Amino acid sequence: MNRIFLVSAFLLAGLSTLCAAETPPLPAAAAPVVKNLAVKLVEPHLHIARSNISGHARIALTFDACMGQADERILSTLVRERIPATIFVTARWLKRNPAALAVFLQNPDLFELENHGENHIPAVDTPTLVYGIASAGSPQAVRQEVEGGAAAMLAAGIPAPHWFRGSTAKYDLSAIGEIRALGYRIAGYSVNGDGGSLLGAVITEKRIASAKDGDVVISHINQPTHAAGEGVAKALVDLKMRGTEFVRLDDVEDMGDDKTTE
Repeated sequence: MNRIFLVSAFLLAGLSTLCAAETPPLPAAAAPVVKNLAVKLVEPHLHIARSNISGHARIALTFDACMGQADERILSTLVRERIPATIFVTARWLKRNPAALAVFLQNPDLFELENHGENHIPAVDTPTLVYGIASAGSPQAVRQEVEGGAAAMLAAGIPAPHWFRGSTAKYDLSAIGEIRALGYRIAGYSVNGDGGSLLGAVITEKRIASAKDGDVVISHINQPTHAAGEGVAKALVDLKMRGTEFVRLDDVEDMGDDKTTE
């Protein structure tokens, strides 16, 4: 019994450490979170136009670069196999990864770089917690998160972004309207490839390799020490061997719910 208690305590401590490392600081513009208010959140789906060719599924790979370091297992596979992908970058990630950014910019035929925000703060305009992360908390703070991310991208020599994906990929409907008013399409997804980079390699590979014609896959390219990255890299090769057509979000027509792309 004592052994079970000690193991449970260890796992909880490890999870707390991980969450603390990934939780961004609350910006000055955001309203303080007093309690987790009952805010209706949505996690939009996104699909792309299908190829409708048997044996040649069309899939959009999207990767979030939230913070931390670049996962060279994934990046090198994308470059070596010449697989196109859409990469959502934060201002925080850009500051720490100039070498990976250079690879992205050197391969414009492969990589479409889009906006993941300034400080990786959930784009929710009401004070709340999303997976333990404090939301932006006001329309002004949502705007700062979006525009701050775009400004960092332009300063790094990246073309102006057209798509936005917020931290946690959850929004309230009013924030969706605010982001759309800024001129962005909001990138949902249809396949969660790596469970926030917390899944094991085998299940990650299976999830991504199971993507079907018209799916948009979300995974992470900023956790090089997590097992999920190995599974992502293997799944990319699996899909290519099956004759998959990989496209970036700007390459094809798309269909998003919750008025994220209308």
